[in-house]
Amino acid sequence: MKKILCGNDVDRMPAWAFKMMAFVFSIGDHVKSPDKRLDPFKIGKGQTIIDYGCGTGRYLKQASEMTGEAGKVYAIDIHPLAIESAEKMIKKFGLNNVYPILTDGYTVNLPPQSADIIYALDMFHMVKDTKRFLAELHRVTKPGGVLFLEDGHQSRTLAKKKVNDSGYWEIADETKTFMKLRSNIQ
Repeated sequence: MKKILCGNDVDRMPAWAFKMMAFVFSIGDHVKSPDKRLDPFKIGKGQTIIDYGCGTGRYLKQASEMTGEAGKVYAIDIHPLAIESAEKMIKKFGLNNVYPILTDGYTVNLPPQSADIIYALDMFHMVKDTKRFLAELHRVTKPGGVLFLEDGHQSRTLAKKKVNDSGYWEIADETKTFMKLRSNIQ
């Protein structure tokens, strides 16, 4: 049951699990606002950001505000319900610089070297083919860009092993909640 609810190595959770997650997040977000979650990433005006595994879109408003009108935020997810949720957030808050993209999980319809910053929060544990996934994130990251990767529902040790085994990223910094990764290949 935990595998279904947490999504370990399943790529995409069932629709009922996504809806349950959205409900739980909505309650939790009333208790503790997610509005400061992106602050450590130092997102700047005019940057291009990718929210990979955007889920319910709970960070899109903050990312949109941080990048400003000159910036872009791509809300990318494998789940159609996530894209619907992102579209609702865009409409509700007038997020004119946010662009939802439905992906197959391992390819993103963006040109190479598009993003200054990518963040993938609470989703890495769901990825089956982590090497292919991390290669694609590397492809769309600008030289000097960074990837903020949260372990999700797996140990930091396992998450680090997956990153190191990919050969695409090196760990530049770690906090309790995420790893800051830089390109290992120029």
